[in-house]
Amino acid sequence: MLSVREIKKKDIGFILDYWYNASPDHLESMGASIKKLPSRQKMFEMLVTDIALPLERKSSYVMMWFMNRREVGHSNVNKITYGKEAYMHFHLWHPEERQKGMGTELVRMSLPYYFENLKLETLFCEPYALNPAPNRVLENVGFQFEKEYTTTPGYINFEQQVRRWKLTRERYRKLILQP
Repeated sequence: MLSVREIKKKDIGFILDYWYNASPDHLESMGASIKKLPSRQKMFEMLVTDIALPLERKSSYVMMWFMNRREVGHSNVNKITYGKEAYMHFHLWHPEERQKGMGTELVRMSLPYYFENLKLETLFCEPYALNPAPNRVLENVGFQFEKEYTTTPGYINFEQQVRRWKLTRERYRKLILQP
């Protein structure tokens, strides 16, 4: 059984372990650079700070992902403009849990938190163009492809080709809220 919920302080260690135990090759495959990761302590402090902030002031908003009550991944949004837009990221932590459709369902389950709690009009996601899995997930969920271009999508990323996907509130309501 899959489930999602907002991050709690007790979850931070799982996210830190994912990032700081990842191989340089794995990080590179998703467009991230080990050299650009902040220190483990700094990331811990950033997450603790964001957990405590009201929704209107968060710089990041994290959902924990579970399968049979076991932590299996997370999703988060950043570049949040409350009431307007945010940029989503998502990660299944263990290779054996990937490519089974679980990511698609967990992204779907995370969307109400983002759209309803942050009052978003538009949710974007810009995965590395050379990483087919997240691009497939976004297409399966119902995001609309906008464009492919070169950018540095986040502070832990290197310059890369990304594929920008978009989900509007109107489309979210049609896809997610109506059976």
